Amino acid sequence: MRFLVAILLLAAGAAPAQDYPNKPIRVIVPYAAGGLPDTITRLIQAKMGDSLGQQLVVENRGGAGGISGTEAVAKAAPDGYTLLVADVGQVAINPHIFSKLPYEQKDLTGVSLIAFSALFLTLHQSVPANNFKELVAYIKANPGKVNYGSSGIGSIHHLSMEAMKTALGLDMVHVPYKGMGQAVPALLGGQVAMVPSALPAVEAHVKAGTVKLVAISTAKRSPLAPEVPTIAESGAPGYDFAPEIGLLAPAGTPPAIVEKLRAVLVEAIASPNVQRRLRDEGANPESSTPAELGGFIRAEIDQWGKAVQVSGAKVD
Repeated sequence: MRFLVAILLLAAGAAPAQDYPNKPIRVIVPYAAGGLPDTITRLIQAKMGDSLGQQLVVENRGGAGGISGTEAVAKAAPDGYTLLVADVGQVAINPHIFSKLPYEQKDLTGVSLIAFSALFLTLHQSVPANNFKELVAYIKANPGKVNYGSSGIGSIHHLSMEAMKTALGLDMVHVPYKGMGQAVPALLGGQVAMVPSALPAVEAHVKAGTVKLVAISTAKRSPLAPEVPTIAESGAPGYDFAPEIGLLAPAGTPPAIVEKLRAVLVEAIASPNVQRRLRDEGANPESSTPAELGGFIRAEIDQWGKAVQVSGAKVD
C-alpha cells in the first residue's frame, strides 16, 4: 500500500513537469533595463522560448539592490512560471547589508549559471596615471582626495573597490549612484576619478582617449583587453571579483521542471550567435547544474560577507 501511495505521489509530481510549459513564462530581472543581467536575459529569451514552445516575458523590477524583484520570485508559486535572472553576487551580498530582507535565501533554488563578466578599473583622462602602479602611487600621495563612483552602496562595484582599498591600504572616497547608468556618465564628466565598469559601457570612450583602462577585477586577464593587467597580479594576490549572472526559481519548483529549464538554457548558451553576442557584451558564457549553482552562491555569501565586514557597508 505504501509503495502504491509513493508511486501515485511521484506521478502527481511528474504530471505538471510533462505538461510544462503550457503558458508564457515571466522572467524577472531585478534591475533597471540596460544593465548586464537585462541584456543577457534578452539574448537568451527567444532561444529558450523557441525550445519551450512558450514566450518568455521579461519584466524589469529594479530597486533596493534587486530586493523587490527577487522577493517577487521568492514568493511566487513554485511552478516554473516565474523565474529570476540576477547577479548572483548581489543576491549573496544583500543578506549582509540589509538588516532584514522580505525573503530568505532558502526561498530560491538555482537553475544554472548563464555568464560571468569582469569589472575594468576605468580612469578619467585627467587622472595623472597611465597604469595601475601609477594610480596606486597617486592615491597614496593624495589620501582622502581621490574618489570613485559605483552603482550604489553595497553593490558589487562598491564592495570590489572597498576590497581593493583594504588590500592595498588606500584611502579613497566612495560616491554612490543609482546604477551604472549614472556612474559611467559621472566618470565621463569628471565628477569622479574612477569607476569599475563592464568594458562595453566604456569601450568607445577608451578608443576616443577620454577614459583609461588600468586593471581588471578577475583572477585572469580578459581576451577582450589582454594588455590590461589584473589587480591580483598588480599587488593584491587573490583579488578576484566577477559579476556572475544566473537563472533561479522559487524553492520547491519540481526538479523535472528545473532540469527542463536548465537544459534549454544550456542549449541557448551554446548557440554560436548567443555566444558571440555575449562576448560582445563583455560576458563569458558559463553553465552549471543546480547543485553547482547552489554551492557557488554559498561560497559567494562567504566571500562577500567578508567584503561587507571590511567596508562597513549597511543600507539600513
